[in-house]
Amino acid sequence: MWVTYKRKSQAYQTVFELSEKDYEKLSSPNINAELRNIRLSLKAIEKDAGTHVDAMDSFSFYEFEKGFILNNASFKEKKLKIASADEKNEFDHSPYQQRFKIFDETHPAPDSISATFLKFVRKKIRIGKVTTAIHYQTSYYSFKSFRGNVSFKDISRIIVANIYYWMTKDKGNSKTTASIYLRCLRAIYNEAIEDNLAKKASYPFGNRRFSIPAGRNTKKALTEQDIEAIYYYETDCPKKLRARDMWLFMYFGNGMNPKDVALLKYKNIDRDYLTFDRAKVEDTSESQLKRVTFYLTGNLKEIITKWANPNTVLETYLFPILEPGLDPLKESFKIDYFVATTNKWMRQVFSDLNLGKKSNTIVERHSLAIHLKRLGARNISRNHWGMSA
Repeated sequence: MWVTYKRKSQAYQTVFELSEKDYEKLSSPNINAELRNIRLSLKAIEKDAGTHVDAMDSFSFYEFEKGFILNNASFKEKKLKIASADEKNEFDHSPYQQRFKIFDETHPAPDSISATFLKFVRKKIRIGKVTTAIHYQTSYYSFKSFRGNVSFKDISRIIVANIYYWMTKDKGNSKTTASIYLRCLRAIYNEAIEDNLAKKASYPFGNRRFSIPAGRNTKKALTEQDIEAIYYYETDCPKKLRARDMWLFMYFGNGMNPKDVALLKYKNIDRDYLTFDRAKVEDTSESQLKRVTFYLTGNLKEIITKWANPNTVLETYLFPILEPGLDPLKESFKIDYFVATTNKWMRQVFSDLNLGKKSNTIVERHSLAIHLKRLGARNISRNHWGMSA
């Protein structure tokens, strides 16, 4: 059977095998009963295929193969063509080829974990979530090193428990890391269930199956005295000062994460207020976006004045972390560099102050959350975080 879409054709081999002579007879009115039955069967297959295509929201060979050809007794067994998923979205993944070696994976079966991991990674790249895509790729290769590119039917509750034990005992991963990777596997398994590549009855996670342990990454919050020491810290090193100010901007700015800071533009400022959508919230509709608004205290305005881009056009990035026109991969690298350099110089600031605590941006957000909880977040005035008189 031939299927043609946008001048591209794909052949699908049915279970019927005919000689060239018998194939030519199929269109004749007078043929034997065996050929007549085959002709009726082929017409039925063609009709069913047409009905299936009519019911599709939009056509792609990948979706057609997955929904109609795969596991169809009328066709010979065929490996699912993973790469053709791009045909539907017309997205060019080639710039990401070098960074994502999962693109070169072979898929021994349609329900192999690599196929769904790849689909998930491609989807995240298409919507600009490159960091998430990298994280899932890392998770895939961790699982692959345990037992190979297995099928979902081979992932039982016992296997998941063994993976967790192997990660924490043999590989030396922390329990937090192992739990994060297993949450990735759980998300991928759910994707496979939706795609009819895994059975819901065999789902290995949840009650009476394997419950992913909560991570025990204890974050030691900074005290208010620590924050005050950072605030009043002085140095002649501009790199330390910039890292300190960016760290304080995130802290005073309602516990922003670095990506939020990098994506800020002048249009996010409305007089004395700054409003932005949390970058970490993925795959949400406009009505579900987590929008944050906070008052720009004198401290925050001073940091903006000192380090912001001089061009105040609304679409200009507030801080010189990103440039216009970056693709998602380069944008991700720029943000990672911003995080790495901020953490690097803040380690030196903490060392200069003899704080003896972790200095990364995660601790900054955790410290703010603890302080707000202690103070009673609902009762904090908009001017609370101003340290200067």
